[in-house]
Amino acid sequence: MAHIDLPKDLPGILGPMAFKPETAKHLNALAETLLRGPSTLTSGERELIAAYTSHQNNCLFCHSSHGAAAAHHLGRDYALVEQVKQDYQSAPITNKLKTLLGIAGKVQKGGRYVTPEDIEAARKEGATDEEIHDTVLIAAAFCMFNRYVDGLGTWAPQETMAYDDMGKRLAEVGYMSF
Repeated sequence: MAHIDLPKDLPGILGPMAFKPETAKHLNALAETLLRGPSTLTSGERELIAAYTSHQNNCLFCHSSHGAAAAHHLGRDYALVEQVKQDYQSAPITNKLKTLLGIAGKVQKGGRYVTPEDIEAARKEGATDEEIHDTVLIAAAFCMFNRYVDGLGTWAPQETMAYDDMGKRLAEVGYMSF
């Protein structure tokens, strides 16, 4: 049960966004920019960073919904998304994305955990300054989103496939439609 009177039929971040639409507009615009705006990282890669960070934060709604969006960007490959969340080092993804996920994991613990060696490793794998910037910002923003969702005690479906339609909508239409 939510800590405040949120709409009972809306899971995760959807309840707080309906409760306060004036903040939802800005949060959705941020998500749209970070996950779908112009970037040399694909939307699928950026959704993986969001899902991984949210999984590290144990935010069921966020890692499931963004995992579903990533899966839709990646040919409905839910197995890959799950592998990235559990052990990205062994996942069949690029070494560049692995180093960026490593940076995201450090940001999730605290920004000061990111070291010059982490940045150099990402650059060595071909990551640009913009990609490093975007990775750090996605991870930092999702720490905030995760705390918003869980700090208000929202509810979330337990089954992975309960997020499939939402993931498809996020991948195809984006965040401004919520």
